[in-house]
Amino acid sequence: MKQASRILVIDDDDGVRMLLRRILEQEGYEVEEARNGAIGVRSFRASPVDLVITDIIMPDKEGISTILELREVSEEIKIIAISGGGRISSADHLRTAEDLGVFCTFKKPFDRKELLGAISEALAAS
Repeated sequence: MKQASRILVIDDDDGVRMLLRRILEQEGYEVEEARNGAIGVRSFRASPVDLVITDIIMPDKEGISTILELREVSEEIKIIAISGGGRISSADHLRTAEDLGVFCTFKKPFDRKELLGAISEALAAS
């Protein structure tokens, strides 16, 4: 039997992390969680995953720094960036994430089917 793909969800919003965990586990993925980028990077270093979904606007270590540090650890890691915005529009943050080579980006609230399709595509490209 094929081992389930492992996905790390990094988001400071407990509700978003719980929602993503529920959606992903229903699809048969194993899910790790981190409430900020610093914890997420530590978790990835300790136990690399197949895909990272990271929020962009977070306290302690925001998403752009998180993406840069994850890339230092693994150039190949597939990353999906999500953002609900902040003082600057989410489109600006997501465009920066795209410039850093993330697989794709989503604005919150995201469409479940579109997100699952992107995850499937990213994992297939690994």
